[in-house]
Amino acid sequence: MKKLLSTLLIICSYYSYAQVNDSAHYYVKTTDSLPFLNYGLGQDRLGGAKMTFLDSGVVLKVIDSSGRNYKVQLSNQHTAFIEKKHVIKTNHYQPRQHLTGSWSVYGDSVYDYTSIQLDEKLPYRAVMQINPSRIVLEIFGAVSNTNWITQLKTAKEIKNVWYEQSADDVMKVFIELKHPQHWGYDIYYSGRNRLTVKVKRQPEKLNLRNMTIAIDAGHGGTQAGAKGVKTGILEKDYTLLIAKELETKLRRKNVNVIMTRDIDTTLAMYDRLSFLKKHDPDMLISIHLNSSSRESASGVSTYYRYIGFRPLSQFILEEMKELDLNDFGNIGGFNFSLSGPTEYLNCLVEVAFLSNISDEQKILDPRFRKKTAVKITNGIKAFLKDNK
Repeated sequence: MKKLLSTLLIICSYYSYAQVNDSAHYYVKTTDSLPFLNYGLGQDRLGGAKMTFLDSGVVLKVIDSSGRNYKVQLSNQHTAFIEKKHVIKTNHYQPRQHLTGSWSVYGDSVYDYTSIQLDEKLPYRAVMQINPSRIVLEIFGAVSNTNWITQLKTAKEIKNVWYEQSADDVMKVFIELKHPQHWGYDIYYSGRNRLTVKVKRQPEKLNLRNMTIAIDAGHGGTQAGAKGVKTGILEKDYTLLIAKELETKLRRKNVNVIMTRDIDTTLAMYDRLSFLKKHDPDMLISIHLNSSSRESASGVSTYYRYIGFRPLSQFILEEMKELDLNDFGNIGGFNFSLSGPTEYLNCLVEVAFLSNISDEQKILDPRFRKKTAVKITNGIKAFLKDNK
């Protein structure tokens, strides 16, 4: 009898704790279209490793707090972190099963769309895959109640769509593309809780004059960047000089060019991202100058985050190596803010090292800067030719 009472006390104590613990949970909503989830609390100069950007109004369950971040529960098996400044508290509601509705796959004159009806703005994440090229979207908290998927011939780039219930509370959506090259996609909620994936089609005419290319001159204003090891020149000044050379080169080829800055001004990453989201380029080239504590480190490198965008960075690197620069590498999974958008191809070019005396002398030379613009342009042309 004593053993039974003891067991009952333990059970009651457990449920009492569970109720208290559950009451400590609350819900928040994202407040704008550029908040992002992080995998963990790890930090370096580029911030924590990012999982995905989210649309505004997405509901997240907060289960813990750490400094400026909330820990949120995405599903039974998935958690993430989000900065508190990107969310506001919302009315608590009881967790329940979230059912999916009908789908539609269609296109307009520029984009293809996959649209999925949900009963709540649930969190999600997506990855690019290659060979075959496809977008894989996970919707957290969703349980399939989808009985049909309507696919219209107006969709030109989306080849196939299907899903699987990969966990009791995770629905995995597969969007297979017709072309091997990814050109970008955007994920957002439209209408009443319709999660929409907008897929950019491969342009019909793959030549420079049909492209809209954004150029970002790294740093600026109060953000000086790296400093020359011998002369003390500043990264912000010379990225702008190179960016302007690239702008001139592209405009001469009748390219529609967008500059994030064309003067020495301070621009936060959020401002650059918002500007680029508004103008929706076909690709972004971000210009930077490298630096290292090792003076022997030298050469050119190109950076990408998503595997589907890697080819552009590879073609540009191959052209840049013809400038008598060492090959410092093609670097993927790069956790830089301007490498984060999925809406357009993007490549960051670290032209050379300001911390290396030989590289610094090249950067100082106006002829080298002009040649850099030529090589980046040639890299873009080679990339487009490869996709014809």
